[in-house]
Amino acid sequence: MTETLTPMPPSITDSHCHLDFPDFEGELDALIARAAEAGVTRMVTICTKLRNEPTVRAIAEAHAPIFYAAGTHPMSAADEPMATVDELVALAQHPKFVGIGETGLDYHYTADSKDVQKESLRIHITAARETGLPLIIHSRDADDDMASILRDEMAKGAYSCVMHCFSSSAELARAAVDLGFYLSMSGIAAFPKSQELRDIFAVAPMERILVETDAPYLAPPPYRGKRNEPSYTAHTARVGAEVFGVDYAQFAAQTQANFDRLFWKAAKYEAAA
Repeated sequence: MTETLTPMPPSITDSHCHLDFPDFEGELDALIARAAEAGVTRMVTICTKLRNEPTVRAIAEAHAPIFYAAGTHPMSAADEPMATVDELVALAQHPKFVGIGETGLDYHYTADSKDVQKESLRIHITAARETGLPLIIHSRDADDDMASILRDEMAKGAYSCVMHCFSSSAELARAAVDLGFYLSMSGIAAFPKSQELRDIFAVAPMERILVETDAPYLAPPPYRGKRNEPSYTAHTARVGAEVFGVDYAQFAAQTQANFDRLFWKAAKYEAAA
């Protein structure tokens, strides 16, 4: 009797997760194994406070599929020491450090620190420009200021960027795409009531789309309300394939090509490994 092998699912990348959070303590090996079974062969874990960078770096160093990025989250900008360009550029010398951020603007809970957030964002943009690494943007309830700063900074010199966990307006999506940036689909895009968001993605070029979990947050159906993890990227990616009207393998391959183009340093690292 011949054993039938189950074909491996197409490879995809969780472009944004937080594996240093206590939610995952002691189970990274099992988490990576589950991700691999789902076809999630790479992940970028994001440091949101620079004082935690050594911990996040150690996770990337210990696990082949994991890369990392670091910056100051806008909701922490008023409480953390202001990052410097030199500090970010120095961190970026690590071979598995592949992006600057997450940074951005969040006026939902922390509108009182707008000015500090804007200053921090511009510092991160300068570091992205100097290193050639992609900027990782968090934007919530700040569409006008975000679009204005991104355009203003582009006029000073080119840089690349992903709008992580994109769930903002069609206007901000257009502004980002017009600047050559990427939009990342999180579990929010898979929620039943997110048709308006899916419509925004549908008119964007598929060549500018990434997928992510933002784990441990925002688990897509059928896990909504539970802890998110990188393997669940596959559920969001299947919704993404439906949004763009292509089969899953095609969408997966396109998002992989997009990730390699934007996060070129991760692709270069893997090619050399």
